[in-house]
Amino acid sequence: MRRRNLLAAVTLTLAGLAAPLAAGADVLVVLNKSDHDAALVDPNTYQVLAKLPTGNGPHEAAASPDGRFAYVTNYGTQGNPGNTLTVLDLKNRQVKATFHLGEYTRPHGIHVSRDGSRLWVTCEGAQAVLELDAHSGEILHAWKTNQQVSHMVVPTPDEKKLYVANISSGSVSVIDRQTNQVKTIPTGRGAEGIDVSPDGEEVWVANRGDNTLSIIATATDQVIATFESGGQIPIRVKFTPDGRQVWISNARSNAVTVFDAQSRQLIDTIDVGAIQVGILMQPDGQRAFVANTRDDRVTIIDVPARRVLQTFSTGDEPDGMAWAD
Repeated sequence: MRRRNLLAAVTLTLAGLAAPLAAGADVLVVLNKSDHDAALVDPNTYQVLAKLPTGNGPHEAAASPDGRFAYVTNYGTQGNPGNTLTVLDLKNRQVKATFHLGEYTRPHGIHVSRDGSRLWVTCEGAQAVLELDAHSGEILHAWKTNQQVSHMVVPTPDEKKLYVANISSGSVSVIDRQTNQVKTIPTGRGAEGIDVSPDGEEVWVANRGDNTLSIIATATDQVIATFESGGQIPIRVKFTPDGRQVWISNARSNAVTVFDAQSRQLIDTIDVGAIQVGILMQPDGQRAFVANTRDDRVTIIDVPARRVLQTFSTGDEPDGMAWAD
């Protein structure tokens, strides 16, 4: 980072510490991988309110249900695997804690339980998924996937099962939290993006190596459909909050494709910035935020109209995002 950008980041951080967020204020958290920080953004003005330091190479973030904290996975850099999570106090705009994961390296995907008491984190370097106490960082359970590059994780709405996309193995691991059994479902080359429908009946998986999407029925844990993603290198999957549409970021195509969740038909293609990765849906379903890592910008999309509203910048290589309210 250039010196003037570093000074600006420090100024923003100090300003944030001096001015806590108002109670009930929404905040968008955007991780800048190459800046090794998290930008706290006002989602109404798109102004960066503060930048908080994380560990090296922050990739994904998840907010607590009460909107008070955000948990960041510090993946590390090439040749230097990370093994920590950074806990951000969003109200006071400061780092609250760092959770150390020991032998569990390359943490990436993360999800917070509905009651805010648990974290589920993928650890690529250990072929594992962890369950942590969200308050203390204590590792409560570790499940081995025995799959290569266990990348993203989503729970079913009842939180009885976790679904994990394994990039290099081209599969999805299914973890039964009640029995601790783990099984593997082959989907396609480069299984990476993953999301579960709001009703919990389907899991959609983006197979970036095959440019396809696979649908898993959660009742049987079997693939019931596979079809083209509408672009090249589909890398993230996100249902709209009402469950009617599924949005796919296609990194090489620089476009988001939109599917009707029921008919599974492609209904729109939206051009965005270069090498878009993360997709975040606003809880009310009105806007989507897409992180364009190569353009160093975030694109805002009007979801009902499926049109780009504008873009804004948060730092170098924006990727994972979280919404806190």
